[in-house]
This record gives sequence, structure tokens and C-alpha cells, in this order.
Amino acid sequence: MSLENYHIVRLLQQQSHVLGEKVALEGFEMAAPWNTVSWKQFDAITNKVAQLLIDFGLQVQDKVVIVAQNSPQWSCADIGALKARSVVVPVYPTSPLEQAVFIVNDAQAKIIFAGDANQYATACKIQAQCPTVEQVIVFDRQVELCSDQHYHFDDLLAANATPISEQELAQRLSQTSLDDLLTLIYTSGTTGDPKGVMLDYRNMASMVEQHDAEIAFQAGDVSLAFLPLSHVFERGWSFYVLCRGGHNVYLNDTNRVKEAIAAVKPHTLCVVPRFLEKVYSAVHDKVQTAPAIRQKLFNWAIGVGSRQFEVNQGRKKASLGLSVQWKLAHKLVFSKLQNVLGGRLKFMPVGGAALDVNVGGFFHSIGVPILSGYGMTETCATVTCNTLSNRVPGSNGKPLHAMEVKIGDNNEILVRGETVMRGYYNRPQDTAEAFEDGWLKTGDAGMIDAQGNLYITDRIKELMKTSNGKYIAPQRVEGKINCCPFVEQVAIVADARNYVSALIVPAFESLELWAKEKGIKVENQIDLLRHSQVVEHFEQRLKELQHELAGFEKIKKFTLLPEAFSTESGLITPTMKLRRKNIYAKYMREINAMYGKTY
Repeated sequence: MSLENYHIVRLLQQQSHVLGEKVALEGFEMAAPWNTVSWKQFDAITNKVAQLLIDFGLQVQDKVVIVAQNSPQWSCADIGALKARSVVVPVYPTSPLEQAVFIVNDAQAKIIFAGDANQYATACKIQAQCPTVEQVIVFDRQVELCSDQHYHFDDLLAANATPISEQELAQRLSQTSLDDLLTLIYTSGTTGDPKGVMLDYRNMASMVEQHDAEIAFQAGDVSLAFLPLSHVFERGWSFYVLCRGGHNVYLNDTNRVKEAIAAVKPHTLCVVPRFLEKVYSAVHDKVQTAPAIRQKLFNWAIGVGSRQFEVNQGRKKASLGLSVQWKLAHKLVFSKLQNVLGGRLKFMPVGGAALDVNVGGFFHSIGVPILSGYGMTETCATVTCNTLSNRVPGSNGKPLHAMEVKIGDNNEILVRGETVMRGYYNRPQDTAEAFEDGWLKTGDAGMIDAQGNLYITDRIKELMKTSNGKYIAPQRVEGKINCCPFVEQVAIVADARNYVSALIVPAFESLELWAKEKGIKVENQIDLLRHSQVVEHFEQRLKELQHELAGFEKIKKFTLLPEAFSTESGLITPTMKLRRKNIYAKYMREINAMYGKTY
């Protein structure tokens, strides 16, 4: 089938016509009218948004910015702008003002959609430094506006569009092209200014077409959107969910994901490894404190589940004894763990970083299908992915059918295919440097096994070489440590050093509860982190977590930090990647102390 049939605006119009009064969008615990939006309403609202933008003077391929937390309004603004054939530029709500200003000026955006009061305040500051911005539209109707060129989203939707804009919208929709630019997504990057990745409708159409061949998703299936829509992973997946008639539920507070999963009971949700690591560590922490008989039951069940998983994947032979054991293990253990995740998950796509093989194996064993994949903003997310019938723990699966992957110099992963970006906006030199003979240079190191599964070893630029000449892949080490329920964040140090050390941000809620149980009394967090029993506790935990690492990879010394790495402090990107250079600069004194230096 031609990609013309996969133009996402046309697909959404078709779903609206077919599904009518069924729910398309749901705002988790949001007030009416955004608690539920039917397909018929979704089509009407996005048409109205497009007409309003046309009335504001927005021309074809002009840029609009969305800076907001996840909500049904986010997708309505997004699709409405696309119907007007404008280009949508998402900005993370947590982005530093300087970075947001750079993006808006680079894109020459004319309109900003803002979410709540904080994001509206940010939008006002952006507008003051960006001469192209003409209007600001705010989703939260409780926000007090400070300009007659600023509007509440709901008020605009209640107003009448002009007949001219209705005619113009019909004309624009009739002239839609796969070659139109759909979005500019600025890579946050760990260094330098962000670059605007140009993705067009052809890229997105191919993404939908290729996922159809791999994903068991049906109309009416419920997906929980809790990763930021500003990121290509969640936004691309939400496009797919809606193009296939799914019911998309929006969570605007990621701290409430546990409650949302329990209430929504999603069939699927996109996750990052950190989410899975936290579930894994919480379960294992409870098991460690359970009676011996329950520990034995759990360990037996995981063993059974692991063997049954290999049978289900066709890698081991089935047996009646194993089948009976699995049914018992499911009844006693797995069903309870599955219910924590809503009880009806069909699969969970996971990406954004390397997933520890033990964490992945645990979810496969308990019957929660996680589909690890690999991709980039520059590739519309997915390049390779595991499928329900091909799940190889530790791997990122095989390439989608319209994608090619090969390993280049320095084990760099090279990608070619229909979802690869057009280039970087206004950066011809950067675009040229990103490609080699038509292949996108990913900057990631990896290998491909005999069956064609891709394995990510690390970011090439992040590989650390100790003074002893040993190479350390930091994500591999950090992935092991992040499995600990007492660890919130970790950044290892190894480059040009004679051993590996680490800066660790504890999970204070878990640590303080443990300290209380141990009778440790301190006046503040600093004293808690310096307490000998706490330090010994972390030493023991690190020893257990690192048993699979080579001697030269293991953390020899560590420092516990009282403050988390945050986007506001410039220590992590909005996608939770460590800005190592900034972290090392801020904590140089602590790092030097771990190597016996006092300057």
C-alpha cells in the first residue's frame, strides 16, 4: 500500500468518521470538558484549532510551539496545527529559559501554546525575547492573562471561526503532502545548543506503516501517555495509537503514574528503563524482607517463568511438568505482580537508554511483555524493536522492515531508511556531518548477532578510558546500580582515573524508612548520608549489584549527594540523560576527594 494512505491527518479523519462517539482522548483526573473527548469532538476541535490559526494569519509551514505538560489539549493543539499545515515545535516544560528562547528564535515560531500558569509565565518571558511570537494561547482557563494578544484555549474554541478560514482549511487539507515538514524536534543534547530535527509526513507515515507489521494494537486499546509528549518517543507512539483508533489517556503528573496505572489499567504504555528499574527494585526489596518461605516461592516462580518464557519464544522445548508449574506460579505470584501494572498489559515499548538484562529478564519471567527498541529523534524513534514473538533479553530487536542497520567504524551503529530525518533545521554543515554515504551516524556503539538482533554497548562519546587503559561503558555500570531501591540517580567517574568512582543520589524516601527501622537518628539529610551505617549499607549494596561486572568496571569509591540532578540545575537533559561535563564541574571537589586529592 502506498505511503500516501498513511498520512496521519487523513488517518485521524478516517478514525473520527468510523468511531464517532467512542472516546479518543482522556485527561486523567482532569475536569470537564477535558476528562473525555470523543472521536467526533476530536475532529471538530482540531478543525476549529486549524481555523483559528488561519484567522491569526498563520501561513502554510509556519511554526507553532507547544510548551505544556501532557493533556488532551496538547494533542488537540498538535493535530489542529497540522491540519493547518503548520509545523509543530514541542518545547519541554522543564527546559531552561535560555534554551527555550533559542529554540523559538531558531524556529521563528509565531504562536505559543502554553499549559499552566508556570508555563504561561515562561511563554511570556520567551515572547519578550522572541520578536516573531505574535500570540500566546493557554490551556488552563484559570490563568490570568496579561495581554490582549493572549487567549484561553477554551474561549477560542467557543468562538466562531470566519467563513474564510473554513474555506482556507478545506483547501489546505486538500493539498496536504507527504513532503510537508511535520515537526521540528530539538534534541536537548548533553553539550552545545539543541539542533532542530526535521521530520516530515513521509517519515511519520512510514513509522505508522512499519509498526502495523510488528505491533499487536487494536482500535479501542487503551494507552497511557505519561512520558513527555515533547519527546519523539511518546509523541510518535501517541500518533500511532490515535491513527489506529486507540484510546489515549494523558497523565500530566509523572509522580502519579502508579495511581494512574491502577485506575486506567492500560493495554500498553511507553516506558524508559528507569521506570522498569524502579518496579524491579521495589519488588526485590520487598522479597528480601519477606519470610524465608515467601522468598523461596518467589525465586522458584521466577525460575519457572524464565524457563516458560524461553519455551514461548521457541528456544526451548515444552513439557507438561513445566506447564503445570507455570500455572501454579502464575496463580500464586505472577498474577499479583501483573495486577500492580493494571492487569491487562499486552506489551510495553521501552527505549531511551540501555535496559539491564536482569531487569528485562524479570519482566519476561512474570509475563509482562516488554519490547525493548532502539531509535533516535533523528529516526522518528523506532529503528529496531523486539516483538512479542522475538524477545531476546539484552537486545534491542531486529530492524523494522523499511530500515537498514549496519555497524561502521568504532562499532558505530549506522542507520538508513524511510523514517530517517530530512536533516537539521538551518544547519547544513551539521546535517552533512551526521551522514556517511547516505547512512545516519548514530553516535551509539553496538553489535548485531547472527539472528539480526541489535545490541547497544554504549554511547561512543561517553566511553571512558581509565589511566590503566581499560574502557568503561558508563551506562552498563549505572544500569546495574540503578536496580537498587536505595538509588535514585548515579553518575560514574572513570576517565583518566585509575579506578571507577560514583556520585550517587539516594532514594531518600526508601533510605529514611530503612534508617528509621535501624534506629538511626540524625538531625538532617547531610548527617544521614555521613552516618557510618548508611555508608556501610551502600557499600554492601554496591558489592551485591556489581557481581557481574569485571574488576576494572566496579565502583571502588562513592559519594552520596543530598541533591538530585535536575534539568533546572543543568545536570540532566529533559530526557533524563546525564550532562556529565556539568556534573563533574559542579562536584569536582567531591570527585577529587575520592581520588585522595584535596585541591
